[in-house]
Amino acid sequence: MKKITITGSEGLLGKEISKFLEKNNRIYRLDLKLGHDLNDEKFVKKWFKKNHSDYLINCFAINDHVSETKRKNNLFNFPLETFSQYLQTNVTTLFSVCREFARNNKKSGIINFSSTYGLISPRPDMYDGSHKDIGYGVSKSAVINLSKYLAIHLAPNIRVNCIIPGGVEHKQNKKFISMYSKNTPLKRMMKKNELNHLIEFLCTENSSYATGSTFVIDGGYTSW
Repeated sequence: MKKITITGSEGLLGKEISKFLEKNNRIYRLDLKLGHDLNDEKFVKKWFKKNHSDYLINCFAINDHVSETKRKNNLFNFPLETFSQYLQTNVTTLFSVCREFARNNKKSGIINFSSTYGLISPRPDMYDGSHKDIGYGVSKSAVINLSKYLAIHLAPNIRVNCIIPGGVEHKQNKKFISMYSKNTPLKRMMKKNELNHLIEFLCTENSSYATGSTFVIDGGYTSW
């Protein structure tokens, strides 16, 4: 039985992945909702020194979900403090978590989560003419490069890969779901369970030659 640490375990995808993998693995859950502050470097160092696992799956992030208030942000009124918060949690804290995991687990694997908006810019027409938070996209683009950097410097003992999921259908309004689906070759949003078997694959020796890879699972959304 493998030991797998999942950060952001109480979020939409984190919860789904935890539920799927716990059938055959021992799962360690880390989430702010459970009292775990990953922005606290001392906590991160202490936790990973004490708890060893075979794989680390990083689902945590500050996200910019579709909401009436968020749609009103644009480039000229977006607070620099908020921009910095995205970078701090989604990049700096992610680096800290990966580093401490690697420091304490010499033969293992890391899976990081980016976003389609780490590859392309959001379409303003999907957000009522406004902009999805720029800090989110910039930080998720950095996750892709960070994963490649870690894959090089932690090889050959630790494999590092990155997953880019498409938009997951979950409580968005009908207008947004319809527009997103029309702009996706497969004509729908992703179901929350459609990453499970890819992650299971990356958490086994069946993926022993995969490192530094970016897996785009977006229904073709970024292929236009």
